Amino acid sequence: MYRWLGFVPLVLLCARPAMGQDAGMQHDQMGDREMQGMVMTGPHITLTPMREMRPGDQARADSIVRIARAWAEKYRDVAVAEADGFHRFAPQVKRQRIYHYTNRAAALKARFRFDPAAPTSLLYRDGPGGKLELIGVMYTAPATLSPEELDQRIPLSIARWHQHTNICLPPRDEDPVAATTGRHPEFGPRGSIATRDACEAAGGRWKDRVLNWMVHVNVFANDPSDIWKDEHGGVRHH
Repeated sequence: MYRWLGFVPLVLLCARPAMGQDAGMQHDQMGDREMQGMVMTGPHITLTPMREMRPGDQARADSIVRIARAWAEKYRDVAVAEADGFHRFAPQVKRQRIYHYTNRAAALKARFRFDPAAPTSLLYRDGPGGKLELIGVMYTAPATLSPEELDQRIPLSIARWHQHTNICLPPRDEDPVAATTGRHPEFGPRGSIATRDACEAAGGRWKDRVLNWMVHVNVFANDPSDIWKDEHGGVRHH
């Protein structure tokens, strides 16, 4: 389940970060067994490795999309999603590129097993007439899962799970949103601080990683090549 940290709303505002010169060192700092083989694409984003296509991968991925699309269809009206226990993540952030409506029961379930018909979140964007448009779903998985375990959920030849890593939170007496977007932009998931030493020197609070593994599936995309596209690392087009 999500670790509900004060700064987390800013994760939703992340643009894909540029590769930092210390990326390799940051990856080494993680040191956890489950991070072996993962790929840093910037100071604060870690991706699963892209694998070669294997027999059955495409069929398995296509099945997940079909199931998720059929399941999500009834949630085109966000009011229906809210009635079923999906709540907007970071509601205080008014203009989000993608709105995540998350169900905590589904997030808990995802810790133990993968169910294509039980995504953790529904993904919306601003649509015509001020209405929200449903574009897809998001699955989550425990942060400790290995690439092999994630591949069993969704083939890594098709999709890349991402995780937000190497985050320096502002001091506890700072408002996290104001600190990372104004007074101290070096903090947070888009900040320049990306090492523990630099974070401690700035008086911040270091997190090796926040949240769990995540993967977006744009099940209502018109172009099939966009279904598994992710802003954080892209996918192999198929």
